[in-house]
Amino acid sequence: MLIMDTIFFILSKVVQFCIEPLNWVIIFIFFGLLFLGLRKPQLCKRFLVLALLDLLIVGWLPASEVFLRPLEDVVPKTEIAKLSEGDIGGIIILGGAVEGGEIAVDRGEITIYSSAERVTKAFELIRKYPDLPFIFSGFSGRITPRGISEADAFKQLIQEQGLADRTCYYENQSRNTYENVIFMKPMIAEIEKDKPAKPWLLITSANHMYRSVKIFQKQGLNIIPVPVDYQTANSLQWTAFDLVDGAQNWNMLVHEIIGLFAYWITGKI
Repeated sequence: MLIMDTIFFILSKVVQFCIEPLNWVIIFIFFGLLFLGLRKPQLCKRFLVLALLDLLIVGWLPASEVFLRPLEDVVPKTEIAKLSEGDIGGIIILGGAVEGGEIAVDRGEITIYSSAERVTKAFELIRKYPDLPFIFSGFSGRITPRGISEADAFKQLIQEQGLADRTCYYENQSRNTYENVIFMKPMIAEIEKDKPAKPWLLITSANHMYRSVKIFQKQGLNIIPVPVDYQTANSLQWTAFDLVDGAQNWNMLVHEIIGLFAYWITGKI
């Protein structure tokens, strides 16, 4: 089972790299230069035009936002203000925003990615519900991880925030969302032992929430979604062009599409 999960993990990373639009620019330029060397200028021009069109599609934000926005909206926001502490079993924070690795080891500081709202929302809810247990789940999303795990990095952040006295648990083996749930499930069962089962707050990025909810439901775990890290507004930015933001949007979109399809065909959702 572990070997199959590892193959599944590596294959998903390879497929994502191969179909991300920005990565195709490298391929188009390579073939353009190849045909230039072979003295076939017409073919060279065609591939260079394809590279330019690819960059325009990636940088023009509505091209990615038109697909990313429905994905972010499919799971509505929960009105946490209406929930009392007694209605909740605990707080789950999924990894993906914290960088452990060599940077944390070499620099002695934890780096937070653009999806920092996963961390800031976690701090907010941990302070809001001081008596609730929380679980941070995440090892590394890299094929060849180095340094400390995301869970250990988050543990350091918790200590720096003066929250180490809270009831906290850290899952530091998972490499993807499916493993997040599988490794957390026995932890939740142990925490809820001899107690009435209550739904847990789930913090993750809005574009990632739909897949996460489906996996938790498949495993019979009751959660209350707390989506954060929105990348799109209620209306499209028709004149906006930004290669960095566009590449990030496409990365998130492709990652979720591959994840949903792969988890569906393997029966994980």
